[in-house]
Amino acid sequence: MSHSSSRLRRVLVAWLYAVALGHLAVSLFLTWGGHAPVVTDYLATVGHALRPDAAPAQGQALQRWWLALFGATLQSYSLFMLALVHLGNTLRAPAAWLGLMAGVLLWAPQDMHLSIASGVWINLWFDAAALLVLLPPLAWLYRHDRRCIGTSPVSPLPHRPDHG
Repeated sequence: MSHSSSRLRRVLVAWLYAVALGHLAVSLFLTWGGHAPVVTDYLATVGHALRPDAAPAQGQALQRWWLALFGATLQSYSLFMLALVHLGNTLRAPAAWLGLMAGVLLWAPQDMHLSIASGVWINLWFDAAALLVLLPPLAWLYRHDRRCIGTSPVSPLPHRPDHG
């Protein structure tokens, strides 16, 4: 492995750790910071997109509850993402990068479709940004680690003889 590809790998892995930790921070905020002004503004935007004829404040308590629930779910996703990044990094396991790509590609089109159908354009922009910052590094790491171990899409775990 060349020095430049080794350095790029370290940078991309660090980026993915940062993204996973960012997801964790945002998800904690979504669960516990529901009364912050930025959340109120976001909920007003979503409320207006979903029910232009209703006053946004009418449904904000329910929206805050759903946002907190989503935040709690996203917290577990963040930990799963951290675990896969860690496994992909330490084991140089292409399957970890492939699993993360599969998760992103399962989530994004559905989220984008629902956002477009509901007229919540801000979510579409968040989703597009997520695709742009996640897929290229994941694809590069998958290809890089796969080349390093051969053509198998799954990196074998190191053999540990039983000492018992």
